[in-house]
Amino acid sequence: KLTDLLQQYATSFRDPMMLQPPEWFKAFIYCEAFLQLPFFPVAAYAFLKGGCRWIRTPAIIYSTHVATTLFAILAHILFHDFSKSEHVGPQTLRERLVLLSIYLPYLLIPLLILFTMLCNPHYKHVEKRKRK
Repeated sequence: KLTDLLQQYATSFRDPMMLQPPEWFKAFIYCEAFLQLPFFPVAAYAFLKGGCRWIRTPAIIYSTHVATTLFAILAHILFHDFSKSEHVGPQTLRERLVLLSIYLPYLLIPLLILFTMLCNPHYKHVEKRKRK
């Protein structure tokens, strides 16, 4: 059932990267599986509990990593010649923009997290250490 769902998605939205991912895309998938997914429960705990300033550095690392990978994916969607792909990819600008709109939230959320970590005064607090 999941394979059929993936096939239907890839066909409907012309996303050949999901059916036959390039090597660089596979590297991003491994990063997501081993770095990003373990971060989610930790971040959820910190944000739901509130007042956890220690989440600032991990959240900055997470959000910059995800944003960087998404820039590469979005550039690939916009500029790659999919006519040579084994699976059907976006051919028109409209199809590229539709596929881009599917991936865009995965960029916007990390950018919002980064903006929050850098600009919110709660997370900018610097601890004062005693000097001896």
